Amino acid sequence: MEEPKPGDLIEVYRIGYQHWALYVGNGYVIHLAPPSEFAGAGSSSIMSVMTDRAMVKKERLRDVVGRDRYKVNNKYDGRCSPLPVSKILSEAESLVGQEMAYSVTSQNCEHFVTNLRYGQPMCDQVRETMTTVGIAGVSLLALGLIGAFVTRPRHQKQ
Repeated sequence: MEEPKPGDLIEVYRIGYQHWALYVGNGYVIHLAPPSEFAGAGSSSIMSVMTDRAMVKKERLRDVVGRDRYKVNNKYDGRCSPLPVSKILSEAESLVGQEMAYSVTSQNCEHFVTNLRYGQPMCDQVRETMTTVGIAGVSLLALGLIGAFVTRPRHQKQ
């Protein structure tokens, strides 16, 4: 596993989604989490989808990760230039303890850390989920129309 450096994005694999944090050094991360979430909450932090507020927290990486797997994932570095590490860290530290608006689709933990690292919020996780949901919806609609079309003549004959 790659050793994180200050300013790196940390992707934590939860059940059904990924949680994101920013590594700030000395074993600590800064991340956006529901106010009621405790360090090491693991998959129970899925409750974040039920809230519209979140807290910026500074906690030990090992406590945030709990029993889940994680990796350094600066996945947007090919698309965007990271801001200077000193700027990333000073902005992140200035936000610790603040309560912020939260939305799973537009202001989530990945948006939060990518905004710190790159100066713009990004989240492939949401885009990929929305694409999957859209494809599934269109497929269900098509199946429904086909089903209605196939069963219609039977009802008319009776």
